[in-house]
Amino acid sequence: MEDPEVEALRRQVRLLRGRDREELGYLFVVTYGRSGSTLVTGLLNTIPGYLIRGENRDALHHLFHFHTTLLAEKRRASKEELRSTTSSFFGIGDFPPQQSLDGIRRLALDTVLRPRPDTRVTGFKEIRWYHEDVEAYVAWLREVFPGARFVVNTRDHAAVARSKWWAKGDPEQTAVTLADIESRLLAIADDLGDAAYRIHYDDYVADPTVLRGLFDWLGEDFDESVVRETFAVKHSF
Repeated sequence: MEDPEVEALRRQVRLLRGRDREELGYLFVVTYGRSGSTLVTGLLNTIPGYLIRGENRDALHHLFHFHTTLLAEKRRASKEELRSTTSSFFGIGDFPPQQSLDGIRRLALDTVLRPRPDTRVTGFKEIRWYHEDVEAYVAWLREVFPGARFVVNTRDHAAVARSKWWAKGDPEQTAVTLADIESRLLAIADDLGDAAYRIHYDDYVADPTVLRGLFDWLGEDFDESVVRETFAVKHSF
């Protein structure tokens, strides 16, 4: 007889495969280490129907390189040339971009995001948005996850730099690195327009009601008591 827990998981998978995943909304938390992003994730997960996962060590960035590498090779020459068995890149000309995007979305949903039957909005938070190709990566995420939105979270750099996560480095270099990362993230937020919303740790910790704007942007009800209860719980280390 099959283990009840295994059977319950199988039922959940069948339910997820049967639902129209186009109904899902996607939300990503964009930030850097020790900015309060785990607290933000905990807050978002108090919203009914939200399932925002934690970091995945930028795993999807590898899939971005997979997709863009094949796309670039597809464009190396004409389809006719690349369909020839004498070509070193035989077959690459028929790489299907949309099928790749759809497959990556299914893979991410099945393995990383794993939405539940009651999930309305899913996504993850990540602190590794410091790559040189971050602008292209964010644009690609919007292709993979239609309608994706981004919460850009920042914090006072002096406080961030004092954390154990950053303090082991050279203070001057840390200041330069944080400033560079944040400037690029804020530029991305500006380019995204209504698809992005900026929050600042020092502001919402001092006055949780400033997050009302975030909830309005999400189209969700703001419950100050729930926000304060969430803030009272230790998140991360």
